[in-house]
Amino acid sequence: MAKKVKKKAAAKKKTVKKATVKKRTAPTKLRLEKKPKTVGAMADVDAYIEQAPDYARPILEKLRVLFHKGCPELEEKIKWGVPHFDYKGMMGGIAAFKNHVTFGFWKADQIKDTHNLFDRGPKASMCTVKITSLDDMPDDKVVLSYIHQAVALNDAGTKKTATKKAPRKPLPVPADLDALLAKNKKARETFDNFAPSHKREYIEWITEAKRDETRQSRLKTTIEWLNEGKPRHWKYMRK
Repeated sequence: MAKKVKKKAAAKKKTVKKATVKKRTAPTKLRLEKKPKTVGAMADVDAYIEQAPDYARPILEKLRVLFHKGCPELEEKIKWGVPHFDYKGMMGGIAAFKNHVTFGFWKADQIKDTHNLFDRGPKASMCTVKITSLDDMPDDKVVLSYIHQAVALNDAGTKKTATKKAPRKPLPVPADLDALLAKNKKARETFDNFAPSHKREYIEWITEAKRDETRQSRLKTTIEWLNEGKPRHWKYMRK
């Protein structure tokens, strides 16, 4: 009789245990069915959005959905640390900052900004739209119309407009570097024959030193490398 009671109690424990496990795992299963796991580049974009500030997440998610709606064939990638959308080449992207989210298009200067959304700053490499909250979002139809324009540009094989950079003025040679070059014929010859960009790299490296001992160390290294005919970034040049 005692054995039967023990068996019934054990069976009851198993039933309770199974029910508890089933109860605990059901929500996880439902969640996975609702939102399948993503891999590769899409997972990277997922991670970017999850790590964004609280205010930015719903904005980023909405923009992401709109980009996919406007171009179902696009590919997601992380470039320069932020999500980009490619379709037959670079097309657009989104990014989160401390107080605002931006979205933009690679060929924005060729898109008709009919709703005056773009911030066309002179230093902007890609014109963007700034958003601080979901209430600040342009109408979905408006955003989609811009996306459709970006898609059409890539379908047509349109090239991004080349931006001409104004030539940079040569930097004056610091007096201490000039004095050392006067004492080192080979270093002076190398430096004088360098392109302006290579000269600038050495001059900026020296003048950006915050401590005198750092500056002296860089001056010494500069003369050594110039005597060997090396530019500032010779370590990273292809052999």
